[in-house]
Amino acid sequence: MRIAALARMTSTTSPAPAAPTEAQPIEAAERLPLLDTLRGFALCGVFMANVYLWFSGRMFLSRVQYEAAYKDPSWLDSVSNYMFSVLIGGRFITLFSFLFGLGFAVQLGRAERRGASVVPVYARRLTVMLLLGLAHLFLLFQGDIVSTYALLGFTLLVFHRRADRTLLLWATALIFLAPVLENVALRLPQLLGTPGAEEAAKASAERASALRAQVLEAFMHGSWPDTVRVGAAYYLGDLGRNLSVYFPVIVGRFLLGLWAGRRRLFHDASQHLPFFRRLLAWGLGLGLLASGLGVLVGQLFSRKVLQPESVPWLPFAMSPVRHLGEMGIAAAYVAIITLLFQREAWRRCLSVLAPVGHMALTNYLLESVLGVALFYGYGLGWMHTFGSAAQFAVALALFSLQVVFSHLWLARFRFGPAEWVTRSLTYGRAQPMRRGAVPEDGVVNA
Repeated sequence: MRIAALARMTSTTSPAPAAPTEAQPIEAAERLPLLDTLRGFALCGVFMANVYLWFSGRMFLSRVQYEAAYKDPSWLDSVSNYMFSVLIGGRFITLFSFLFGLGFAVQLGRAERRGASVVPVYARRLTVMLLLGLAHLFLLFQGDIVSTYALLGFTLLVFHRRADRTLLLWATALIFLAPVLENVALRLPQLLGTPGAEEAAKASAERASALRAQVLEAFMHGSWPDTVRVGAAYYLGDLGRNLSVYFPVIVGRFLLGLWAGRRRLFHDASQHLPFFRRLLAWGLGLGLLASGLGVLVGQLFSRKVLQPESVPWLPFAMSPVRHLGEMGIAAAYVAIITLLFQREAWRRCLSVLAPVGHMALTNYLLESVLGVALFYGYGLGWMHTFGSAAQFAVALALFSLQVVFSHLWLARFRFGPAEWVTRSLTYGRAQPMRRGAVPEDGVVNA
């Protein structure tokens, strides 16, 4: 009788409401402060690298110009140069790429819990990012990574159902093997001694050098239309082609982030502390070893002990070493911050960076605006004004202002300005911007 009565009660009880399957932007309560802190930390390093290489004009100088401009550095500038080579260059953009893939894993996990497909909303988000990135690239800063990430982000849709082992194998091949194969393919005519190949390569190098000289002149003394015109020609004619060699590497870093997100290494960081301790030891050891070897080879070339013509195979051998150095140091940064985050005092200290990472896209674009306004000719014209140490100091001072701005902004608003635009376009309706417009744990459906 009890069973029959229970059956009748069950049959007449209204079913529990189904979990929402619509695409939804992530709410404040769902964010991970650790990941936002890592993003803020990565943005700081990316800005330092952009000031050192791009906004200083350093990357547009020929070898002769570079040696003349920086022939007598102070001891502080020399230390800063070595610090860039070992701890900054390529390390923070590696971390940023990893976090992009991890962000996709977070979105994928949320979609699976709703029983929905991640593909439609993710594809819309990438399309919006691509359009924004292209505008940023051609109108302001040709070193843009938003458009590159948006374009390459579609590859994650190919891998999101693959096994963890497959992700790691592909990541390893794309990061360490693909660049070597691409460089070999590009230089194959020269390596095979094809008639005219050497002359063609020299002519191409001379055209690239002349184009960089035009870019430097426009950035230092030109108007905004000049920088747009010459910068676009530079990206389409030289920079974009050189960057394409790194596309497989970026995808490989995405895949590592996807793997880490699947394993919930950061969601459940306290349960994976032994992993992060091993990551710190191996990452720091291999990263410093590979970075040190890169510095040594660079010194041998700069002191004319080695000549490019005498060791044509060396760039191929050093490519995996360089990527190992970048990956190792980036992994060490991740491990250090994650381990420190388990201590309350350090968590409070490091979480100062979290608002910067919360509105990472806005702050990345803001860094371009600040860099152009201070260093380009139609701004304050600081390009070629400071030594290496002063460049880092300027970058850190500006980043400190971004930290303050991010805290003040997020005290009143739920998203950064760029995040609001991308979310609203992605989900098909204007998202509530001010805090209190919806409950903090509320749901904003598409």
